[in-house]
Parts: sequence; structure tokens; C-alpha cells
Amino acid sequence: MDLSAFPRVALGSWPTPLDEAPRLAAALGAPRVLIKRDDVNGLGAGGNKLRKLEFLLGQAVEQGADTIITFGALQTNHGRQTAAACAKLGLRCELVLTAKVPMRGDAYEKSGNVVLDHMFGANVHVCADADETVKTYERVNHDRAVTLPVGGSNGLGTLGYVNAAAELVGQLTELGIGTATVVVPDGSGATAAGLALGTELLGWPGTVHAASVSHPAAEAGRELRALAAEAAALLGEPAPGLAGVTVTDDTIGPGYGVPTPEMWSVLKLFAETEGVVLDPVYTGKAAVKFREIAAASDVPVVFLHTGGLPGFYGYAPEAVAQF
Repeated sequence: MDLSAFPRVALGSWPTPLDEAPRLAAALGAPRVLIKRDDVNGLGAGGNKLRKLEFLLGQAVEQGADTIITFGALQTNHGRQTAAACAKLGLRCELVLTAKVPMRGDAYEKSGNVVLDHMFGANVHVCADADETVKTYERVNHDRAVTLPVGGSNGLGTLGYVNAAAELVGQLTELGIGTATVVVPDGSGATAAGLALGTELLGWPGTVHAASVSHPAAEAGRELRALAAEAAALLGEPAPGLAGVTVTDDTIGPGYGVPTPEMWSVLKLFAETEGVVLDPVYTGKAAVKFREIAAASDVPVVFLHTGGLPGFYGYAPEAVAQF
């Protein structure tokens, strides 16, 4: 998988650690548990979007862009990491955010990712609905602006996790682990799609389990496959079969970004056993499924920690009530 033909900017610290989690494994009765720490990769408080942004912003810089526009919910991790990357690269950043998650209060509306967006110098536009989002986008768009999709999820962004798949498989091989189940949060789709495509291209015999945090499994699965096919085409490869991929939606709860009791309990579990903090939107929901899979597995299980720590503080009042 030669990715050298694609323009790329350096944003993260690679490889990220692959940590053993023996106390978590013992608590779950699992044979072996590891955590891939994409939450600790540096710029902008870390997170999985940096891998995508290296390719997306590499292309934007090559095209002569001076402005990056992107979208998300109010506490978007993608928006925060894009703002940080733009600060590093000297690009103007326009974040067009939609208040679509039914959360209110100063913690959610003013802290966490929101305050970091402003610190990184982004122009933050909070829109009430889709119509306002469209009008705001039309107002800030111009000839030297490049628009990134929600979550940085398109074929080019997916290449970031094709590359990560090779990194992860290499680390597992060094540890003597020939096969495993990798559990990954699935929101906008490119992280799971890149892992699925990358492991298939490598001929790795393990499996990828994508735990949707926002869409029904059928819809999330179609999106994952479309992104993997788009990325494969960029690499000159045929559309992948993805036989080793499973997508589920049974840990979403009432909706995207809405806490569940199971999510709070698994946040507590990771914190008490390994000192690892998950977020309520992505990793917390996916870790509920991870807990179920790890407890029943007879092979090592890897949890891909995609980050999101700043967003945790947007839910601080709810967290205080739980813990």
C-alpha cells in the first residue's frame, strides 16, 4: 500500500501506542485486550481525524487553498482537530456547526471542543438547522476555500486509516498476535472503512467490528463500503469484499450524542481499570459493544480509541451525576 503519491502534511505523532490492558481484560474475562491510542497523537488534543486531515489538507495546500470549511455538531471533534491543523498550517478555518444534539447548558454549549475551536482561531458559526447551515456555508465559501465533509470522511480521508491499518497490523505482529478482533467507533464512516480496506489489502486474517454511534447498521454499512470502494479506487484497487467486517447499531441508545446508562458504566470501567478516559459520543458508545465482544471472545480484542477527551467536558454535569 504505497501512499507516497498522495500529498500529505505532518499533523500527528506516529505510530500511536498499542497498549496492553490486563486489568480491563481481567474485569471482562477476556483472553487479551489492547487499546490502540489514537487519542494521544499530539496536535489539537489528539484524535482520529488527524490521520484523515494529513491527506485532506495535504491536497488542499497543494491546490493553493487559504481557507478550510467544514461541518459538524456543536461538540464536533473533527471541527476541533481541523481548527488546530489550520492553525499549524496558517489556514483560515470556518466551522459551520449545527445544534442538532438535544443537549443544553453552558457545559455543552461553551466548554469542551467549543472553547478550543475559538482558541485555535477558527471562525465558529452555530446554526439552528439545515437551512441556516446552507446559507452560512454559501456566505463563507469562496474561490480559494476547500470544503471538507463531515468527519473528514471521503475516499481521500479514508486513506488515513488504510495507513493506520498497516501500522496496527505491524504492531500486533511484533507482539506475536496473528489475528484479533478490532472494535472501532463508526460515525461518519472513514475510520472503520480505512481499517477494513487496509486489513483486507494486507491479507490480515482478523476482523473489524464497527459500532455505529449515529446511523442504523444497514445505512452505516452501506456508507462504510462506499468509502472503502472510493479509497480503493484511489489506490488503483478493485472494490473490496470486506468479508471480515461487521457493523452494529445496538449501542446507540436514544440517538447520536445522547448518553446512555451503559455508556456511563463502561466509561467508569475503562477509567477504574486502566486510567483511560473515553468520551460520551463515540468511544463510550462503541466501548459498550467492545465490552460485550471482549467478554465472549477467544482471540485478542483491540479497542481503537479515537479520542474525544475535550468533548467529555461538555457532558460534565451529567458525568458528575453518574460518578
